Amino acid sequence: MTAREPDVTSEGDGSLEDAGLFAGVPDEFQRLWTPHRMAYIQAGPEPLREECPFCEAPKHDDADRLIVARGETAYVLLNLFPYNSGHLLVCPYRHIPTYDQATPEEVAEIGALTQTAMRVLGEVSRCDGFNIGMNQGAVAGAGVDAHLHQHVVPRWRSDANFFPIIAKTKALPQLLGEVREALARAWPR
Repeated sequence: MTAREPDVTSEGDGSLEDAGLFAGVPDEFQRLWTPHRMAYIQAGPEPLREECPFCEAPKHDDADRLIVARGETAYVLLNLFPYNSGHLLVCPYRHIPTYDQATPEEVAEIGALTQTAMRVLGEVSRCDGFNIGMNQGAVAGAGVDAHLHQHVVPRWRSDANFFPIIAKTKALPQLLGEVREALARAWPR
């Protein structure tokens, strides 16, 4: 055994120096590095609990609120709690809870923005398909049930493996800011 290869079978004296010898030795723990989650930790337990996040977002800088594109009656932003990288939300500016309360103009623009989102996501992320949908009301699974929003979730053939099924964990390969920048750059002007 060389000086660089610690004897992992022997007991050390518990000192810091001993621990340093084992920095690269695998242990029984699996690690999921998610540096993007620090933004949620630093924001506190429930960011925007008092305000509607979909009413608040358009009042700020696009990059700060992860807005990818703005239309006349609706806009597109990244989901803060994505199912997959590139998970977009299409929201009307107007604070309405359900799709049946949207005006014909809002419905048309939500549809047009959804189509553009699919094209841009396909170009940027080379996804194989999409899940598109709206959860209307808390009982239907809407996280923000007071403000209408449509999900556009890119899917890949290999995105559903044992990780989300067994571990109830989703591995996201890109940070939200990087995804927003790539999609905003590719969005047609």
